[in-house]
Amino acid sequence: MQHPSQATTLTPNVSRLKAGEMNLGTSIMAVAFEGGVVVGADSRTTMGSFIANRAVADVVTAQLSQYEMTHGEKPTVHIAATMLESIIYQNKDRLSAGIIVAGWDRIGGGQTYNIPLGGGLFAAPWSIGGSGSTYVYGHVDATYQEGWDKDRTMDFVKQTLSLAMSRDGSSGGTIRMAVITKEGVERIFVPGDKLPNYNDRVE
Repeated sequence: MQHPSQATTLTPNVSRLKAGEMNLGTSIMAVAFEGGVVVGADSRTTMGSFIANRAVADVVTAQLSQYEMTHGEKPTVHIAATMLESIIYQNKDRLSAGIIVAGWDRIGGGQTYNIPLGGGLFAAPWSIGGSGSTYVYGHVDATYQEGWDKDRTMDFVKQTLSLAMSRDGSSGGTIRMAVITKEGVERIFVPGDKLPNYNDRVE
């Protein structure tokens, strides 16, 4: 989701999308580092029996803009996450949504929040979601270390998403990342032929 302080939506080139296709990944993650946060997703979209709807993010984006006009300052990442959690909880009987909120602000620096189905707000140095996430929880737990710089965090996101893509039949394609810091948003595109090939390691 977008956060007015410093945030990004991971969107591929619009011309690459098929009619009706949503620009969302099936494996997503966000990892904070000192000075910012890296968010990433694969490029495949397979919704099965579910319908992807960006209405929740659009509602919160409007609320965040209103907050800035009312308070005269941009809201923090925590405020954005709290707004989203409130909407999901209040509509838990009608809305099936699990969301990662990540961004940078001058108070908390780089932050990630996980909002599971039904509500709840959990701050952590990393968050993963989507169908591919079930394959990489152990990898993230065993590999992640605090104190990484931007480059090491970017490499970690690329490796983790590549691993998820190699195990999850619903994930695949390319990886899109964004590095969010006080300087702004840096977008990175990693083509499929530049990703680690974990399938070659399976005997």
